[in-house]
Amino acid sequence: MSAQDQPQQPQGSPEKDPDDWVTGDEPMTGPQASYLETLCREAGVEFDPATTKADASRMIDELQERTGRGAAT
Repeated sequence: MSAQDQPQQPQGSPEKDPDDWVTGDEPMTGPQASYLETLCREAGVEFDPATTKADASRMIDELQERTGRGAAT
């Protein structure tokens, strides 16, 4: 069987920039709020419960780096 005959593996869904999210300006989800609050506490950053989904996503990424929680094992 040649490489052309083999079925292609599904590609992971590409991450969409939070600026492009249709619902990005809505309040963050419960799970986002819970995790973000934990990360904020660990990083010594003030938690804002009025954060939007898009901003929460960005902050989670940033604080994971800062706290080491997002590091691959």
